[in-house]
Amino acid sequence: MLEDLSVKDFALIDSVSLEFSPGFTILSGETGAGKSILIGSLTFLLGGRSSPDMIRTGAEEARVSGTVFLPQECQAARAWLESRGISGENDRILLRRTLKTNGKSGSWIQDCPVTRGELAEFTSHIVDIHGQHDHQSLLKVDEHRRFLDSYAGLTRDVENFTTMYALLADKRRLRDEMSTSEKQRAEKSELLTFAVQEIESASLYADEEESLSAEEQRLSQHEKLFGTIEQLLDSLVSTDGALAKLKKARSNLEGATSIDTSLSPLLSRLDTSFYETEDITDALKRYSDSLSFDPARLETIEQRLAFIFRLKKKYGQSVSDILAYAENAKRELEQLSGWEENRSSLDEEIAELEKTVYRLGSQLSARRKQASGTLQSSVETILSSLGMAGTRFRVGITLREGTDTMQKSGPYGFDTIEFMISANEGEPLKPLAKIASGGEISRVMLALKTVLASADETATLIFDEIDTGIGGEVALSVGAHLQQLSEKKQIICITHLASIAVRADNHIKIEKVVASGSTRTMAFAVSGEQRIEEVARMLAGDGFSAASVQHSRELLDRYTRDVPQ
Repeated sequence: MLEDLSVKDFALIDSVSLEFSPGFTILSGETGAGKSILIGSLTFLLGGRSSPDMIRTGAEEARVSGTVFLPQECQAARAWLESRGISGENDRILLRRTLKTNGKSGSWIQDCPVTRGELAEFTSHIVDIHGQHDHQSLLKVDEHRRFLDSYAGLTRDVENFTTMYALLADKRRLRDEMSTSEKQRAEKSELLTFAVQEIESASLYADEEESLSAEEQRLSQHEKLFGTIEQLLDSLVSTDGALAKLKKARSNLEGATSIDTSLSPLLSRLDTSFYETEDITDALKRYSDSLSFDPARLETIEQRLAFIFRLKKKYGQSVSDILAYAENAKRELEQLSGWEENRSSLDEEIAELEKTVYRLGSQLSARRKQASGTLQSSVETILSSLGMAGTRFRVGITLREGTDTMQKSGPYGFDTIEFMISANEGEPLKPLAKIASGGEISRVMLALKTVLASADETATLIFDEIDTGIGGEVALSVGAHLQQLSEKKQIICITHLASIAVRADNHIKIEKVVASGSTRTMAFAVSGEQRIEEVARMLAGDGFSAASVQHSRELLDRYTRDVPQ
């Protein structure tokens, strides 16, 4: 559920902060006031595409943020966050998005930066925008199967089918890999055997390359290393070196300590420094004495490293990869040696899995067909009351093309599912996505969402242009359905019709104001007399009269529970 929205320097909006409540919220205002701009800012926040012309004139950056509340039933959204290590506070998630004049945008979920695509993917689980915008999950054919399965209570059954289908696919792939010709198996076995023998005869160990490289570096730069150590020793042991200076400093500090005993801790620390430096000097002398240049050893190391390099080109990027290649090759050799027995066992597993997948897929198809009839009649009944009498809605379910002996399947079953509709009597059924009228789209969405409300996890539904081409009793019916749907979902709706607005639990007014040569859009909640006057304006047009104010009171009194007097 959307709890608040903050917009800064977006289009004509200078600064707007709104709080949203559960239930049914209406956005109203005169034509051109900026209602679509507000929805545009929300679409931008949800991951919609952007362009620099969205930034308010004179501003450097547009910023939009909002808080969403995730109830426990929003499992998909919660799982998405969990998979990315993002956690909310008290079930609330902060969304933020910015856009600069150079076209660069930034997106965040909580404090985690995300891509625009990731933001859109997450918010698609919690918000649906219907109307002019592209946040319309019900127009995506791929989603129709999911909605039907949710309506039919098949979600867990489909998950079980998908698991069995994936297992069957893995087993078939393994069998295909094993079902090579005898010649191919012999060739592969020969190659694997050679690889294992070559790697094992090399007697590699995991850190060998690193160890040899370090030794090679010491030997190849022996002269430079020896000279550097000699210089270092000279700086330590010469008559004016570090040890001599530390010894003199120690003697001076002893004299000072005999006068002031508070210096004793410093003398102790200086003693430690002297003895530590002396120890380092002895260690460097031993290291210097051990240094020797062995050209034969250097040549041996270089040859060994070249050999390891050749193995890496054939078997992997590191010694560890080469050793792993050998282990995998041994396992493949075992499989090839007993491939007849393994294939027989695998064929039995595949046969059993095919039976299981066919049984589960057939059950899914039968239950989908059964549920589709109820879904169709429920949607058509609602569409009739929404001014679309005679509309036919169908759930197209077709079997994937198979063969005489095998039914073709996908990860979700045997069926291809698409919602079809004929909005006018006598017209053929067409895919839902091809409906042209924005008003028809919104009403079909409203009907579907009403029917699917209990099965759909999306918590917030936003309707734009819901009232296009309707009025009178149809508008009253649309308002009633929105009010009914808001008992299970948060509904936010732009409307020009008072008969819809009076059904709302919350009312937000959008206004355009011109001041000091600048135009800006404002948005604020109205209640009491302000709401009565706004509904009266919607009834009367540009102005309102005493009659329209009285009519407004009557409508609010009839259709809302808390009416200002």
